[in-house]
Amino acid sequence: MSIRNYIIKRLFTVIPTLIGVSILVFLMINLIPGDPAQAMLYPKGTPAEIAALRHKLGLDLPLVKQYINWVINVAHFDFGYSVRSGEKVISVIANRIPATIELSLTALIIAVFAGIPLGVIAARKKNSFIDYTAISVSLLGVSIPVFWLGLMLIFLFSVTLGLLPVSGRIAMGSSLTDHTGFYLLDAMITGNLPALMDALKHLILPAVSLATIPLALIVRVTRSSMLEVLSQDYMRTAKAKGIPMRRVIYRHALKNALIPVLTVIGIQLGTLMGGAILTETVFSWPGIGMLVVSAISNRDYPIIQGIVFLVALVMIVVNLLVDIIYAYIDPRITY
Repeated sequence: MSIRNYIIKRLFTVIPTLIGVSILVFLMINLIPGDPAQAMLYPKGTPAEIAALRHKLGLDLPLVKQYINWVINVAHFDFGYSVRSGEKVISVIANRIPATIELSLTALIIAVFAGIPLGVIAARKKNSFIDYTAISVSLLGVSIPVFWLGLMLIFLFSVTLGLLPVSGRIAMGSSLTDHTGFYLLDAMITGNLPALMDALKHLILPAVSLATIPLALIVRVTRSSMLEVLSQDYMRTAKAKGIPMRRVIYRHALKNALIPVLTVIGIQLGTLMGGAILTETVFSWPGIGMLVVSAISNRDYPIIQGIVFLVALVMIVVNLLVDIIYAYIDPRITY
């Protein structure tokens, strides 16, 4: 099967997943005990205001009709309006999502560029002090709560040592011109070096905190995958031919060991996008994580619906891309 046919086939298999996600997200409002409109306007909503909100959200229509209208609107990326601010949900999310993408990608880069080498070294030095240290550190990384780690990083590097900012994306009063919403990119485009350094300082602590769990997972998966590959006959043959060990490791073994690692990386990218709530809350990072917390507090269900659906869509797209990349890494895989 060609890559194009495979992509078309996978796109068709995505359709049932999207339908299932849309049903679950749509039912978020309708599964709320009592009257959703009354819950949104609690505690000051008058009967007239509640009735008006029910009509605005289409809650006075039959359930099937509500779902059909919601799907049609979502197909046009119209998630309705925020109950609190009156802004379009997609506009509210669009203003916040660059901050989350910037944080998530930085955390993933840290996890990948630190996790894969550590996993390779641990596999190469099996049962050594380095191996046991890598295993222990990865286990610790999975076990430590992200919010606790974030608070400890703030206490050590911000409060005690005064090296890095406590919270936010950039210092107040900064001269950075916001073009794209990605502060690092905006600073580089405009050649604003002070703003770039300031944005980097604000990014370090939340990115390191968020990278801990994916880093630990990548180390463990890379190590186990490398151990399996290194035990294969062709690896022993390569060593017997006198090929330098570095070349055996990085040109032959690592390439074949990357399939499960790539799977973990793909899953973690989607997880980081949707799971940055605690990190963003601890560091007051103005992304969709903070937006979710605010929306839950304000009972702003249209915003919650929009965020949940978009995060699910990101997960689906990432999984599709990972499947397509598999064959480029390992030619033995056919579509």
